[in-house]
Amino acid sequence: MLLFMNKRELKRSKIRIGDISISYYIRPSILAPSPKTIIFIHGFPFNKNTWKQQLQHLDEDYTGIAIDVRGHGLSTNGHGFFSIDVFAKDLVEFIRKLDLNHVILCGISMGGYIALRTYELIGQQLKGLILCDTNSLADDNKAKQKRFDAIQALLKYGRRPFAIGFIGNVFHDKTIRENPEAVELIKSCIRRNEVASICATQLALASRTDTSHSLKTIIIPTLVIKGKHDKLMSEEQTNILIENIPDVRYMEFDESGHLPNLEEPEKFNTVLNDFLRSIPLFSS
Repeated sequence: MLLFMNKRELKRSKIRIGDISISYYIRPSILAPSPKTIIFIHGFPFNKNTWKQQLQHLDEDYTGIAIDVRGHGLSTNGHGFFSIDVFAKDLVEFIRKLDLNHVILCGISMGGYIALRTYELIGQQLKGLILCDTNSLADDNKAKQKRFDAIQALLKYGRRPFAIGFIGNVFHDKTIRENPEAVELIKSCIRRNEVASICATQLALASRTDTSHSLKTIIIPTLVIKGKHDKLMSEEQTNILIENIPDVRYMEFDESGHLPNLEEPEKFNTVLNDFLRSIPLFSS
């Protein structure tokens, strides 16, 4: 189903990819057809609604797309066996089906893991990366156990206490006090996901591969973004990206935690569009 609105507004669509149906927003460029496309990939356990402000304020030369990852939002679960590799291969097939040839990926947290794995698969087709509050390392044993404990708590107590605890981890204290809309959006995203999908995604995150060895091969322009008060991504993890990606730029957001696109959206949109304008014109 495709809901058509004004050309500059969002359109909601679905497409069949293998064993699933992927739901996505698309905000078309004023150019027809546009050679420039940016795909936004949400974090865990959210959905495409977290990128609405970026789509609405995207440079008009770009087509913007925000997807629901398999098992999140309105995308279906398919076989139900999730991994970052599966999510990345879904994205590769999505790009192929829509015949997108010059793509920039913008992923936050889990979305960054997916973007890095996608680069390993089809780096020659990508023109840029934006990696927000993410890292290239696989979970160590302590992080794995934390995810396993979270699964047990979710199964025992349900989504409500899980969502409340999540809010405290992903947002800067100032955001919690002053931005109830962002807080409610994240709570809503979590409530909309099935418990089974949240658990399956935790296992996917725990089993993800380490992409650090690939960082030095990233020859396309890359922007790394981090919230200064991020409790989930360390400075050491961020430094691995900055020190190993050849063509990298870095921006820290002083009043953000783990989700700067929601916590400081105006600044994020400005930084995003400035980066997009700096990328060289695509060759045919």
